[in-house]
Parts: sequence; C-alpha cells; structure tokens
Amino acid sequence: MAHPAPPHVQSAQAQVAAALEQLAGKPVDLLKTPWQEVESALPNLLGGAFDPNNQNHQVLALGIGGALAERLAGDHGAFWFLNRESPEGASLGFPDALIVLSPFGEVMNSLIAGKLSRLEELSANIRGMLGKARFGGAGGGQKLGPADYQRLIDPGFMQFLVMDPAKTVKALDTAPDVLAREIRDALGRAQIPKEVRQQFEGQVLTALQQMQPGKKLSEQVDTAPRIVELMAHLFGTQASTGAAQNEFWGHLILPMLFIGAPQDFPPVDEEEIQAFTQGVAPMELFVDVVPHSVQAPDEGLLGAFDRTEVSPLHASFERSRAPLHLLKLNMERLKPVLAKFDPNQMVDTVRRFTKYMEEKAGKGAPPNPQNEEMLKAASVLLGDLKKLVLEGKGDVCLRQMTEGDAMSERDLAAVRNALQGPRIILS
Repeated sequence: MAHPAPPHVQSAQAQVAAALEQLAGKPVDLLKTPWQEVESALPNLLGGAFDPNNQNHQVLALGIGGALAERLAGDHGAFWFLNRESPEGASLGFPDALIVLSPFGEVMNSLIAGKLSRLEELSANIRGMLGKARFGGAGGGQKLGPADYQRLIDPGFMQFLVMDPAKTVKALDTAPDVLAREIRDALGRAQIPKEVRQQFEGQVLTALQQMQPGKKLSEQVDTAPRIVELMAHLFGTQASTGAAQNEFWGHLILPMLFIGAPQDFPPVDEEEIQAFTQGVAPMELFVDVVPHSVQAPDEGLLGAFDRTEVSPLHASFERSRAPLHLLKLNMERLKPVLAKFDPNQMVDTVRRFTKYMEEKAGKGAPPNPQNEEMLKAASVLLGDLKKLVLEGKGDVCLRQMTEGDAMSERDLAAVRNALQGPRIILS
C-alpha cells in the first residue's frame, strides 16, 4: 500500500499469518485465501468461540483487519489515513468516493456474527458504491487522497468555548425542523460567501431534515451526535479561542501555562545542547527541560484536566456511542493559574531560555522561523483562554474538530452571530 498500515496492525497481521502457518503446516496467504477457509481455522486458533472482550481474540481480529485492508487496497486503491477516533488509530479511505472504513470494526462484527464471509459482501458493496461514484459523474473525476480524508474526518484540532447553559439547553430541547427554519433564516442574514451558504444548506440543513421532526434534538443524540453537537455550538457558544492542533495544545501550549515564568533554568546535558545546536525549536526544549511550577494531572485530557474535571455537555450525550467532540470542563483549579499568566512574560521567559542555551552551547541559536510562529501562536491562544475563563459567563467547554471545521470556523461564527444577534424588524 502507498500509505502502509499502522505498525501495530502490521504486527498483528504477521502474528495471525504465523499462527495459521503453524496450524496448517504450510504458509497461508492471507491476501488470497478465501475468507471461509480462514474462518474454518479460527476455532483452533481461538480455542473456542470468538470473544470480543478477549485481548488475544482482538489481536486476531486486528490482524485479519490488516489483511482485509490490503485486499481492498489491491482491489479498489484503498489507503490508510490518520483518524484518532478509529480503534486502529487510522481508517481506510478510497480515492473515488468518500468512504470511511475501519477494517478492525468490520472484522469484529463479522466474527461476532460467526460469518467471516461477510467480508466478501463488504467488498462487493464497496465495489458498487465506487462504481456509482466513477460513472455517476458526482465526483467530477477528482481523486481523494489521505490528506483529504484526514482534513475532513480526523478530529485533530480543538478550541475552547464559553457556552450559555440556558441557550444550549433550549436548543437541545427543540425539534430539528424548528432549528432548520431558524438556521435557514440566519443564513439569509449572515455575511458569508454564496458557496459557503450553499454548502451549509446542503450539509447541515439536509442532516436536520433527515432527523425525526417534532422530536427533541436531545432525544436523537444516539443517531446523530455530530449534528446535535453542532447545534449546541451554534446556539449556545458565546465566545471561543482560536483553533489549533491537538498536539500543539497538549504538548506545548498548556505545558507553558504550568511551567510559568521561572527566573532560573535547570542544568542541561550534552544531548539537550546538541539538540539546540541542531535546530530544535527553543520553545520545544523549554517545555522538555524546565519543570512545572504548578502541578498538572499525571493522566487525563491533554495532560491538563483530571478525569473528574471533564464531563458531557448535557446528560443526553451520555447515550452517544460515538466519541464526544464537545466536553464541559471544570476550570476552578486552573483559574488562579490563568489569572497569573502574562503572555508577554511568557515570551520574555522563552527568550531568556534561548540566551541561556546559547551560553551553554557557546554559540547562537540556528535560525528557526517556526519557533517564532509557535511562540506567537501560543501567547495568543493562552491569552484567549485566560480571557475566556476569567471573563466568560457560562460553561467552559472543549470542542474537537477536523481541519476542515477549523478552516471554516470564521464562516460558522458568522452564522452563529446571525442566529444569536438582534433582528431588525421593519414596520
């Protein structure tokens, strides 16, 4: 495959192939052997019936999933792309139509049903969908790649919000057909490009129209969690920080908050000095080298929020089987930390640390424009978070989103302002 399977999938696939070879006394080609033959050998490998809660059985399913992915790659050009929500940490995509597949999930479902031959039906269904996409003219001949899928599917970005609890609950207690009318009206008032309006109508309004009319949104979370979260965001959000990649928040921005502005820096070793002279960003070294002045949770969300400080936005979301993209945070522990935070002081501290490393290295830091960009972005985002938490009126929440969502956030904010802003009525 052009984009290989995740290493743990490859390892599981190799284990399954080795186990089948030992059982059969000869090599077994997982890419060509009919699924029925593979299935006939499973009871001996499993030691009985398939148990989805057995870790060894899960490894077997993961290995077969890897083989399924390779077959689909050969037959339909499928490829892996990063997807944090998938059990494999990646999902399978196809170039001719937007189809997202978890090979592990498909194999698990087939093994639970006791019918691995369902994977043949799966491949046939995919062949049909791809055929319609190729010859139906809907795709315009444009091919999709891993980067396209990751931008559209992977929730790799996040932002912090302040949400009005009353407005959020009101939206969740409203039927989707009523919300659709309000959104359609807001789209007419929002200052957004025509193509954005059309896209919003084609995606969001269509999704709302497919839900059960007259039934509260909160009662349909289990069937459409993403659209329910979007409605809560549109009707309840009062203010937000900018959006940034999850890793940037978790590995750099929030650690900067916990480190603070120390006057002195700890000793550094030769490995750290070498990393500095080879061009590693001083900000990254600062986070790695300088200890926290404020204790952070050992585990939890982003290394900043204890599990007890994170909860669903609304009780209705507890019914969702899908991962939640909108979470409520208890910020009481972090309020005093944010109150002391000064963006300018943070920038000055990293500047002092850079000079400290130059002294230890005996020469100046290599040019690194990326370090300046990261430092500026971190100071802005932490300043936004401070203002949000200390001045915001409502629930502080964390919203995870795709890169595509992050890029369209400005247009979404325009629709949100039209929904929540005053309406001029001419007599």
